[in-house]
Amino acid sequence: KLAARCADAERRMSLALEAFPCDLQQQLDDFMSGSILKLYTSHWPSERWQEYEPLLNFCRDNGIKLVASGTPLQVKRTVQAEGIGGLSKAERKEYAPPAGSGFISGFRSGRSFIENITSTRDSPFGPNSYLSAQARVVDDYTMSQIVMKELNGRDPPGLLIVVAGASHLIYGSRGTGVPARVSKKLPKKGQVVVLLDPERQSIRREGQIPVADFLWYSAAKTCTRNCFDRAEIARVMNAAGRRPEALPQDLQKGIDLGVVSPEILQNFFDLDKNPVMTELIHRFQGFRERLLADPKFLQRLAIEEAISISTTLLAQYERRKGRFFEEIDYVLTDTIRGSVVDFFTVWLPAPTISVLSFTDNDSGQSLGFVRGLLGSLPDNAFQKNTFGQNWNMNQRVAAVIVGGLKLAGVGFISSVGAGVSSDLLYAARGVLKPSVSVGAGRKRAPVLKSAAVYSCFLGTSANLRYQIIAGLLEHRLGESLATQYNQPLLAGLLSFVARTANSYLGTQ
Repeated sequence: KLAARCADAERRMSLALEAFPCDLQQQLDDFMSGSILKLYTSHWPSERWQEYEPLLNFCRDNGIKLVASGTPLQVKRTVQAEGIGGLSKAERKEYAPPAGSGFISGFRSGRSFIENITSTRDSPFGPNSYLSAQARVVDDYTMSQIVMKELNGRDPPGLLIVVAGASHLIYGSRGTGVPARVSKKLPKKGQVVVLLDPERQSIRREGQIPVADFLWYSAAKTCTRNCFDRAEIARVMNAAGRRPEALPQDLQKGIDLGVVSPEILQNFFDLDKNPVMTELIHRFQGFRERLLADPKFLQRLAIEEAISISTTLLAQYERRKGRFFEEIDYVLTDTIRGSVVDFFTVWLPAPTISVLSFTDNDSGQSLGFVRGLLGSLPDNAFQKNTFGQNWNMNQRVAAVIVGGLKLAGVGFISSVGAGVSSDLLYAARGVLKPSVSVGAGRKRAPVLKSAAVYSCFLGTSANLRYQIIAGLLEHRLGESLATQYNQPLLAGLLSFVARTANSYLGTQ
């Protein structure tokens, strides 16, 4: 599009590429004449060539000049190994900025602007070391000299596009890279910095110099960092009269990383207006993650518990008939177990919004692997994709399996606890009321066998049913009814009927 606009305005257009050292300009000129460009690029990975090939072919087909603007490899290797002082006098004159230029003076004391904006490493040859910083300065100076030569040699002036690494361009004319050097020498030349693939770059912080004029996001890949407009986040914060320091730590880090959307932040502030919700979302991370994904999570939990207790008592009465009140202790034991289990059958398959997979970098290696594995799976197999998460079919199937294992564990532990409690009550009855023959001669089921059967039931039947209810019926269909068709009552009725039928079936 830029080429077409320049052609309409009769302006020349050129493309400068850092990927090609400036001593290979003749190869690019030969390529423009129809030669095959393989001598220098023969050692490139295929992925890198695939990135550059469309640009190169387009320029050749449309007569757009290609400019090699990178530092010669031998010069770069010398600086990385020995510093600028290792260059010959002729090389220093051509590729290193002169002393007193304002861009190299920081190295006299061993510090630079680049070192201040990046973390320092102990290795003298690391990406942020003193020698690497000198190599970066040489790259910046070489590119800026080539850019200015290209701009000054144009009559009339045209458009020059420079494709270079982000570290050479960030902070524009207020940084220390190529735009700043060009701006100092050619202050009247207009420049625009476009940062490609922003989520791969360093984390942007509030209140700092803008890293670029524009951030370019690709719709072809899911964004995982720096995904949302900071100005909109600030507007939501100001409208609520809040400061980032007052938010839970995971949300603070999520905002810093750019993975918390304005909508999620607004949902948090809406929930924070209720005193009960305030306690839950500030004190308990699990409730916060579920309420942000589904503000009606507590209502669904209350409905499930009410249905569970009612249907459990009804089933117990139908089984015991006249012995219901005489065996009320057993009834209460089973009811409490059912209540605990139903809490987890709602809790575990519920959709969540969590930023821990992006912010938790302090775990040990093994624990970090486990957290990364579980963090890559949705809590509900039917959950909608969220920021930075684009779950495939394998991950969703794995979510069903992992959810089933979790519920199976809950079922086993709760069943063992209920069985042991029931045996203790049975023994206590025999001691306190030996004359009462309730349950005498009745065969009692083995605790471990009952627990194994119950855990299998929860891990298979109950897990699948609750995955479908929480994910398909409530998260997808119910949310669509409430938001797209403005039918919140119908969505609530659907949830109530589905959970009532499911709870009664499961209890029976």
